[in-house]
Amino acid sequence: MTTTELKPRLRLPDWLRIKLPTSDSFAQTRNLLGELKLHTVCESAKCPNHWECWEKGTATFMISGDRCTRACGFCAVSTAKPLPLEADEPMRVAEATRRMKLKHVVITAVARDDMADGGAEHFRRTIEEVRKLNPGIVIEVLVPDFQDSDDSIAAVLTANPQIFNHNLETVRRLTPEVRHRATYDRSLSVLKKVKEARGNTIYTKSGLMLGLGEREDEVLIALTDLRAAGCDILTLGQYLQPTLKHLPMVEFVSPGKFAEYKVRAGKMGFVHVASGPLVRSSYHADEFNAPSGE
Repeated sequence: MTTTELKPRLRLPDWLRIKLPTSDSFAQTRNLLGELKLHTVCESAKCPNHWECWEKGTATFMISGDRCTRACGFCAVSTAKPLPLEADEPMRVAEATRRMKLKHVVITAVARDDMADGGAEHFRRTIEEVRKLNPGIVIEVLVPDFQDSDDSIAAVLTANPQIFNHNLETVRRLTPEVRHRATYDRSLSVLKKVKEARGNTIYTKSGLMLGLGEREDEVLIALTDLRAAGCDILTLGQYLQPTLKHLPMVEFVSPGKFAEYKVRAGKMGFVHVASGPLVRSSYHADEFNAPSGE
């Protein structure tokens, strides 16, 4: 029997079916990214929303290459020995945001455990270059855990992003299986350090994937832990298995359940909650009205 026969995929429900783009905007975004030789998490992570986002002329830029030093069980980004950083990548990202006339940009990166600072300095340079070409743009970073390094966290904060995002990804019990080189408490520590360093001058953000076999009580505990770490913004979305080599999806979580979690998270004190089957870390990120940069 084949792997597919042993572990058949669950049939996609109607609420997760998407329409392919019909306008020229999608091709224009794709061509621009290709011209500037930029990576996006939209493609590398096989995001189901990249059709919609590119058609709207937005994208989540992925810096520091497209080879990750980690092999998380949920992630479609390639795991391989990374290539050296490209010194002009920060400028190319900045040029893309200028041409796309973005008011809110999300910048993420692969994990670079091969580097002493985890790629933090490259984040800093990218933020600064983007702001040079786009005064007033809201900059959101989605960072790896940097091994919880104080210096790396401080390096990113030096560039003053308005939103600092680091995903918890899943509940405590499932963390060793879902992302074995990260830890639940380390992720909470990163968020807590940012909030302690910058207080109300920065928004912290995190997210979880649902459908991996977590229980409701475990999700609520995770949200409580995030609030205790000072997390302001929350995203909850449906895990979708990228390939048969990745962790299997246990269940489709209904839109009604996502709506229930949104209400409960709001009562916990999160200032903004995006909760739904197609929600991802940077999906409709600009719907949260963070103050513009200087």
